[in-house]
Amino acid sequence: MASSLKQFKARALARPDVRKAYDELAGEFSFIDEVLKARAASGLTQAELAARVGTTQSAIARLESGTPKHSPSILTLQRYARAMGHRVEIKLIKDPRPTARSKGRA
Repeated sequence: MASSLKQFKARALARPDVRKAYDELAGEFSFIDEVLKARAASGLTQAELAARVGTTQSAIARLESGTPKHSPSILTLQRYARAMGHRVEIKLIKDPRPTARSKGRA
């Protein structure tokens, strides 16, 4: 099964439009991966983490899903991180690709 998933991904990413959309989401994928790794390293289930944060297991599941409809606040992320013995660090990193706004500037 893993092989067929890898083949599907390779075929999909060969399409320029799919590759572009995938690359644009790389930061979000990376963040969600960090969130999931932190919880796994803490040895906590979603339910255990929810109890520490003071929320529900379904709220933790939504946070970990990474769907834009359920984007957590910075305060929520800080509470989530603290409950696992982590902290949140937010950085603005210059994107080497020109933005639509910066293209017209000299």
